[in-house]
Amino acid sequence: MAERRSESRILLRGVEESIGDLEEKLRLGRPLRVKAGFDPTAPDLHLGHLVLLRKLRHFQDAGHRVQFLIGDFTAMIGDPSGRNETRPPLSREQIEENARTYCDQVFRILDESKTDVVFNSEWLEKLGASGLLRLAGQRSVARMLERDDFKKRFEQNQEITIAEFLYPLLQGYDSVALESDVELGGTDQRFNLLMGRLLQERYGQAPQVILMLPLIEGLDGVRKMSKSYGNAVGVTEPPEEIFGKLMSIPDELTARYLILLTDVDEDEVEQMVREGHPRDVKARLAWEVVAQLYDSGKADAARGYFDRVFREKAVPEGIEERVWDGNSDLASVLAEAGCVSSKSEARRLIAQGGIRVRRGESWRKVTAIEEVFDGEPEAILRIGKRGRFLRVRR
Repeated sequence: MAERRSESRILLRGVEESIGDLEEKLRLGRPLRVKAGFDPTAPDLHLGHLVLLRKLRHFQDAGHRVQFLIGDFTAMIGDPSGRNETRPPLSREQIEENARTYCDQVFRILDESKTDVVFNSEWLEKLGASGLLRLAGQRSVARMLERDDFKKRFEQNQEITIAEFLYPLLQGYDSVALESDVELGGTDQRFNLLMGRLLQERYGQAPQVILMLPLIEGLDGVRKMSKSYGNAVGVTEPPEEIFGKLMSIPDELTARYLILLTDVDEDEVEQMVREGHPRDVKARLAWEVVAQLYDSGKADAARGYFDRVFREKAVPEGIEERVWDGNSDLASVLAEAGCVSSKSEARRLIAQGGIRVRRGESWRKVTAIEEVFDGEPEAILRIGKRGRFLRVRR
C-alpha cells in the first residue's frame, strides 16, 4: 500500500488538476494505457511540451504503457482551444512531415520500447457517416457552447464551423478507440479531456482518469512558452544555448521549472530556493534539463561554457567570422551571419544596447555603427542577452 502511495505521489507531481481515481486504476494490477495526444501542427518541440512528455515517462518508469497519439485526422480540422477564429486546416503533406519530426524528438524523453505511436486516422477514417452521426448525437449544441472559446465566439457573432464542434468529440472518441485508462493534457484541454470520459461511459467503457498539467510561462515570465512568442527553449537546441536561456529566466520561475522539468526532490527544491543564491539555483535547473535532453557530460560542458563566457567574460574558441566590406551596415552583417533573425531585430538590439564590442578586456555597448572598429581592423561582437559571438574584420 505504501509503495502504491509513493508511486501515486510521483505520478501526481506537478499535476494541476486530476479527475477520477488514479489509485483505483493502479489497483487494477496491470500496466495502464496512458494516452496523450499531439496535433502535428508545428515541427519543433520546446520545454512546454517537455512537461507532458516527462509525465508520460514517469508512467513508463512505473511499468505502464504510453499511447503517443498523433492527431493526423483531427489536425485537418485544427484544435479550436483558445482560438477566436477558425484555423486553416493543414495539408496531408504538412501533417506527415511534422509527425516525422515529432517522433524524432520525443524519444529523447520517452522509452521507445514502452511507447505505442498511433495515428487517429486509423479509426476516425473508418467511422463512416453512421458512426459520425452516432458520435455527434452524444452532445447537444447547448452543451458544446458551454466551452469557453465557443461561447465567446458565439456571443461576438464570430464564425464557428460544424467541423470545430466535432473536434472535441473526435478527440474524445480517441480514448474510446484506444480504451485509455489515463489521459494527460494541458489545462487548456479540460473540455476535450472530459469529453473522453463522457464518451467512454456512453460506449460502455470505464472512464479514464484525467491528469491536467500546467502550461509553463516562457523566458519572459509572462506569456506561455511558444515559438511564436519568441520565448521558448527548443528541445533540440545546442546544450550551451539551452543552458544560457534557462539562466536568463526570472528568479520567480526557477522553482516552478525545477518541479515541472526535473526530478529534483520537491523538498530539496524548496530548500535551494529558500537558502541558495538565485544564480546557483538556476544553474542547477539548467544542468538538469541539459542532462535530460543530452547527457551529464554535455551538461557539464554547457555549464563550463557559461561560466567562461558570462562569469569570466572570456571569448569562446572557434567563433564565426565575417568580413565587413564597409558597404553593408551592421544590421545586414548580423543578419547574414545568422546572429539574428532579421535586420529589424538587429536594429532593435542596437537601439536597446543589446550589441556589445570588446575593447581590451571590457565590453561596451554599440550605439552607433561607426563605434564597432574604432580605428582597429578587427572587432569581436557579443549579440543579445545570452551572448552569440561574432568576429568581424575589415
